[in-house]
Formats: sequence, structure tokens, C-alpha cells
Amino acid sequence: MISQNAELIRWVLVETSHPGNVGSAARALKTMAFDHLLLVNPKHRQIAQDPEAIALASGATDVLQSSEELQTLDGAVQGCTLVLGLTSRDREFGPPALNWQVAKNLIAKTVHAGQSVALLFGPERTGLDNSHLALCTHRVWLDANPAYPSLNLAQAVMVCAFSLKEALGQLAGSGNALFSGSREDLAEFADPAAIAAMLEHWQAGLIALGYLDPQNPKKLMPRLQALFARARLHKEEIDLLRGIAKQMLLRK
Repeated sequence: MISQNAELIRWVLVETSHPGNVGSAARALKTMAFDHLLLVNPKHRQIAQDPEAIALASGATDVLQSSEELQTLDGAVQGCTLVLGLTSRDREFGPPALNWQVAKNLIAKTVHAGQSVALLFGPERTGLDNSHLALCTHRVWLDANPAYPSLNLAQAVMVCAFSLKEALGQLAGSGNALFSGSREDLAEFADPAAIAAMLEHWQAGLIALGYLDPQNPKKLMPRLQALFARARLHKEEIDLLRGIAKQMLLRK
């Protein structure tokens, strides 16, 4: 049985190459009572209908059949208060980093407040790149052997699903006392798609002012993206920043 909190968690596989991994991920999710599977720009169209995916899903073909295939990541994370990108690699820029043990409780608190969460898992060969992480509120790493931290895609999904099921169970067992955060505070955070659109607006404004050279942008926009990610902007702050960008463009 899928709980109301579990339904608020989106499991997003980004540019997946192997149909078998999609099937195995679906099986992992159903085993842990999750079912909201999104497939962003997979290497093979209708990958969830591939015979290998169906075979490895075993009894979880219902999760495969209900999965959504999207062309862009923006649509997969739209409306999410929290977007977590799973990656074992350090990045010079990008959103704040969290250990999974901290992240899972943040997810539980967020869904308890009635807000949606997206968990992003990158391509098998390369993992999430910086353009994917630009839409994340946090990047997350799993505790693993530092000499060999690489997990198979479906294994990573299973580890996260198992520990999230535990965290949600603790929430229910505690009478929600462990996660008494304000619903209103969480609801006020801007979603990553709104932040990305604001950054595009600022980029246009900075170019108009002559502050940003589009032919030689250096690292200005990644630095701004990292700054705004750390700030956890609220919706009204996005409106304020877009108003500033609008004035930049008017001075062109």
C-alpha cells in the first residue's frame, strides 16, 4: 500500500541507458512501497516497455506502466520544494551538499508538510552533470567505500528507498513529533524551475549591462547559481530578483 507521504516523492531517472536498470529500479520501488517513477530523456524511447525492463521488474510491471517519460528535467522537478541529486563526485560549484543520512530526514519533514520532493539519479556511465545539478536544491552522497563509491543505478535506488521507508515509518511512529517543521515555511520556498528561470533573466540583464561577456562568461553564472542555491530563496525573493533583472534590461 502506497502512503500519502510516499506519493509525494518522485523517483527521477535521468538519461538512463539500460532498460534492465529501469525494470530493477521499478522493482526496488515497489518492494519499499513507492511508485512515482519518472524517466527523463532515456536513451531508448518507451524504455519502460522494453522486454528487458519488464523481465527485471518481475512483479512490479504496474510501476513501469504508470511511469512517465519526459523530454526535459524541468518538467520532472516542477512544483517540488526539495530536489536532491545523487552524486558521489565533489563539484566546484553547485547546490549545497548533504549526507544521505541527513537528507532522508529532510525529505521526511518535507513530505510531512505536504510538499513534493524529487530524487534524481543520473546516467549510468557519467552520473548527473552540472546542468542537472543546476535544478537541484541539494546534492547528496551515500555513505560508501571512499575508494570505490560507485553503485549500480538500481542499487542506489534500493538503498534510498529502503532508508526512506524507515524514515517515513519513524515519522508515523513518533506521532510526527520528530518532524514538527512549519508547513508554511516549506511552502514559501521557490521551486528549482523558478530559480533557473530567474537565473536566465539575470544572465540576460548582466549581458545587457555589459557586465557579463557571453563570449567569455568565465564562472559568473555557476557562482551565482551556487549562491542562490545556498540561500534557499523564497517565492517573493524570486519576484524581487526578477524585478531587478527587468530593470537591467530596461537600461540596455
